[in-house]
Amino acid sequence: MAHTHKAVPEPQAVLRAWMPFKEVIGVTSVRTEEDHAQARATIDVLLEEIGDDENHPLAEVLAYLADQVAAYEDEHYAIAEAEPREVLRFLMEQHGLKQEDLADCAPQSRISDILNGKRSISKDIAKKLARRFNVRADLFL
Repeated sequence: MAHTHKAVPEPQAVLRAWMPFKEVIGVTSVRTEEDHAQARATIDVLLEEIGDDENHPLAEVLAYLADQVAAYEDEHYAIAEAEPREVLRFLMEQHGLKQEDLADCAPQSRISDILNGKRSISKDIAKKLARRFNVRADLFL
C-alpha cells in the first residue's frame, strides 16, 4: 500500500507560520535558564487551560514545550536516584512550591505524610505529580 504524504510546505510558508507562533509563545527552544523559566510558565498556563483533555487543540503545543523543557532538564538538572519523597521535595524546592500548592495532585495532609515518610506515593498521585512537574511517573514510585 502506497503512503500518501501531505505536500511538504515551502520554507517561506513555514517561516510565515513560525515567526508569529514564536512571538506569541515567547520561547520555542530551551537553551538558557531564561528560556526554561519562560517555557515552564507557559506550560503552567497551558496545563490550566487544557486540564486532562488530550484532544484539546493546544495539547500538541504543550507536548512540544514539555519535550523542550525535558531535554533541557535532562542535561542541566539530572535527578540522581533518590527516594520518591526526596524527589518530590527537590522538585517542590526547585519550583518554589509549598504542600498546599499541590492540591491538584493530592490533599495537603497526604503530601505532608508522603514528605514525612509516613505514606508512600500511590500510582494515581505519581501520575498527577509527573504531569505537574513534567517528569516520569516512575520517579515517584
